[in-house]
Amino acid sequence: MTVILQQKLGALIEQYEQEMIDLRRHFHANPELSFEEIETPQTIAAFHRALGHDVRENVGGKGVVATLKGHKPGKTVALRADFDALAITEETGLPFQSTIKGRMHACGHDGHTATLLILAKALNALQHELSGTIVFIHQHAEEIAPGGAIAMIEDGCLDGVDVIFGTHLWAPLELGTVYTKPGPIMAAADGFYVTVKGKGGHGSNPTDTKDSILITSQFIVNLQQIVSRRINPLHPAVVSVGHIEALNPFNVIADQVYVKGTARTFSEEERGLIERELETLLQATCAYMGASYTYDYVRGYPAVVNHPAETEHVIETVRAMPGVQVELCEPQMGGEDFAYYLEKVPGNFFFTGAKNPEWTEVYPHHHPKFDFDERAMTVAANVLGQATLNYLK
Repeated sequence: MTVILQQKLGALIEQYEQEMIDLRRHFHANPELSFEEIETPQTIAAFHRALGHDVRENVGGKGVVATLKGHKPGKTVALRADFDALAITEETGLPFQSTIKGRMHACGHDGHTATLLILAKALNALQHELSGTIVFIHQHAEEIAPGGAIAMIEDGCLDGVDVIFGTHLWAPLELGTVYTKPGPIMAAADGFYVTVKGKGGHGSNPTDTKDSILITSQFIVNLQQIVSRRINPLHPAVVSVGHIEALNPFNVIADQVYVKGTARTFSEEERGLIERELETLLQATCAYMGASYTYDYVRGYPAVVNHPAETEHVIETVRAMPGVQVELCEPQMGGEDFAYYLEKVPGNFFFTGAKNPEWTEVYPHHHPKFDFDERAMTVAANVLGQATLNYLK
């Protein structure tokens, strides 16, 4: 019976493929930034209501939760997709590119949303053959910490949920292949914010100054030793500076310099070590040069850690699917607030390859020319759907 149901689901997703593409292009042309989403959640809620699902809006702020109850009682599976865009001006030239300057779906969240909506429609058509409950979590504000996940959880989106599955369309990876692994798969993503305060002065007379640019430069060069000399070389970690600001004329030694950067780790122990070592280094560098500083380390999303049994469940599901491959992947240093769901209930997060094999150049996520092969949405919907059916059986 389960095999027949799986075949029906696959056929329905294929039948609705063009609608899925149309939905993705609608969301792509009308992007909304994190915590500013209005029309997107309204469209999502209306779609689910038309299917007859129980719908909650404004969950945790801007989120939408829709529930489909099968004909028979059983376990509860949650499926999650995010729907926020980025503050980027699009340069793809696509016929459905963003209609709003300075806003763009440059990470695939438009595809995630369309995928989950069409999967919901396909599963709804099989409602009388389903055992258990499926919860569709449409999450706002994944791109900006504290993110939407933690607020939606606090507002009850995981109440009664036994397991959760989610995916990210991943443009650099091969179309038709799913990538996942047990344990940590995406990093904890933190930010650090530093102001070095020296003593400004004329560029011709540096001995009368405490050169904040020179002090900051020493700090930036030396902080790379935190990873190379403090972290186990077998454990992935990154410390990167992304912003340095000292606005002065060419002949003025800066009074102060502002620095922003990010740290990526997979364990709480090493996360704490980097937080402490950054300030130790900053304090020592400034003390030697007679400067002062401010330091703020902001913890973002924790690491995404897949549960072993649920990961094996997804892997075995994909292996039984014709035309789709599965590979164990290396951890990614990017962050994702799907981590919070996995801290509460068992589950798995996987990447769905979305690289068009005919493209000569693939632009990375968060690039103004980012795009993905829309056929990947069908793969993602099938894997999420089949994993759900296998779990509910």
